[in-house]
Amino acid sequence: MLELVEITKVYKGQKRAVDGLTLRLTPGLVGLLGPNGAGKSSLLRIAATVTRPTSGQVRFDGQDAVARPDGLRRALGYLPQDFGVYPNLNAVEFLRYLAAVKGLSARSARARIDEVLELVNLTHAAKRALGGYSGGMLRRVGIAQTLLGDPRVIIVDEPTAGLDPEERVRFRNLLSDLAATRVVLLSTHIVGDVESAAARIAVVKGGRIRLDGAPEDLVRGVAGHVWEATVAPADAAALQQRLLTTRAVRTAQGVRLRILAVNRPLPDAVPAAPDLEDAYVGAVHA
Repeated sequence: MLELVEITKVYKGQKRAVDGLTLRLTPGLVGLLGPNGAGKSSLLRIAATVTRPTSGQVRFDGQDAVARPDGLRRALGYLPQDFGVYPNLNAVEFLRYLAAVKGLSARSARARIDEVLELVNLTHAAKRALGGYSGGMLRRVGIAQTLLGDPRVIIVDEPTAGLDPEERVRFRNLLSDLAATRVVLLSTHIVGDVESAAARIAVVKGGRIRLDGAPEDLVRGVAGHVWEATVAPADAAALQQRLLTTRAVRTAQGVRLRILAVNRPLPDAVPAAPDLEDAYVGAVHA
């Protein structure tokens, strides 16, 4: 179990990035969902023992991971939002270097590097210098290094940034499989990254958890509050300013707005089945 208990992080200038947040994690994939600036990255850096909280506790298997971080670090695979590489090294050389840093033997590293490169679909480019990789390929190298030590805890911050749709699906499926026996914490501001893979979702805003539970429970919480209405294009912008809209789609008939409201927001609005994006927007704007 990885426990983050009453975590607060205050930066210089008294910016409170995380505000008394508690999150207890057992094996399974937990999606940390929130807008940019919500405090997700600060929380993940604390969970990964990269930075210390201003107050609060990080416990791994009951041990204080702030005072004694080595136990968690040995069990951890971590992908930060900004992941740097050595551009003159190829993928195999870079991963071999990181494997040594993680304490893997040369023999174990050779076998594991082949496995993780195949998992992230980079076997064909394994001997190419990283300086020639695209942004999406570099992100996949970052994902590969996260998996090197066969970690018990995986923490990934915006892992699908720069990946194409097929790669995003591949990575979500991989994390879902890994989460059967591991703690996986995935931070994102994109609902699609977690809605099909996460067993639990925590919505964060202003350094606090605003909503926490199974995706189906979060969706059930906005049932009866979701409406759709098609409006004239000339009226759409003003209505979006006045109403809490989760989606606006231009159609041949006009702009179809998806609206969160307790009561019917427009005369011709009709009830709609809720989804996770509705629950997310509702939590963020509550």
